[in-house]
Amino acid sequence: MKILVVDDEQLARDRLGRMIDGFGDHQVVGEAANGVEAVKLAASLQPEVVLLDIRMPGMDGLEAARHFIDFDEPPAVIFCTAYEEHAVEAFDLQAVGYMLKPVRKENLLTSLGKAQRVNKAQLAALADEQPPRRTHISARTRRGIELVSVSEVRYFQADQKYVTVRHPEGEIIIDETLKELEEEFGEQFVRVHRNALIASRYITGLDRLTDGHYQIRLRDVEEAVDISRRHVAAVRKYVKKL
Repeated sequence: MKILVVDDEQLARDRLGRMIDGFGDHQVVGEAANGVEAVKLAASLQPEVVLLDIRMPGMDGLEAARHFIDFDEPPAVIFCTAYEEHAVEAFDLQAVGYMLKPVRKENLLTSLGKAQRVNKAQLAALADEQPPRRTHISARTRRGIELVSVSEVRYFQADQKYVTVRHPEGEIIIDETLKELEEEFGEQFVRVHRNALIASRYITGLDRLTDGHYQIRLRDVEEAVDISRRHVAAVRKYVKKL
């Protein structure tokens, strides 16, 4: 069984690796120190199981598991936590397993024996139980799974069923709605059009066109974004406060 070990502490990763090496029929195929590394390595290495620490700086284990939804074949997830059972009641234990730290060899062997690849419906149920705000947006592209930090997103723009996520390196397409994104990240973005949410931190100004329409300018983005007549007054008021 191919296993990815994820923990922000090197000693914890080493300890798990030594135990797994002793099992014979299991293999550690990679290690990660945070959620971002975990998602990228899981996409490239395709482990059958991910041993995933919950509390990590930046992207935590719960969010990392949420991004596994985009995989064709999501790995089984076994959470590792230093906290008692009440700390893991936030997610569906029918979809994933968990172990309390310090992990005991016999508990690890039992958990690996029970581990099965979870399906997307189970991971989606897990995602619904998590705290709503993510630190990263993920999408499947020709290059595999791409992660974009929400702090780097310039705008979200809807086009029929999909949403374009504009960031400094280009853009990705996600299968989410603007309404869902606004509910999750509303404090960081402002609605300027029925099809566009703009990152407030990157707004540099407004332009009025000769036909009376307004556009909003963003740092590091060449193209301006249209503001609908319905939102002009609210956006102008909002920008004055920045």
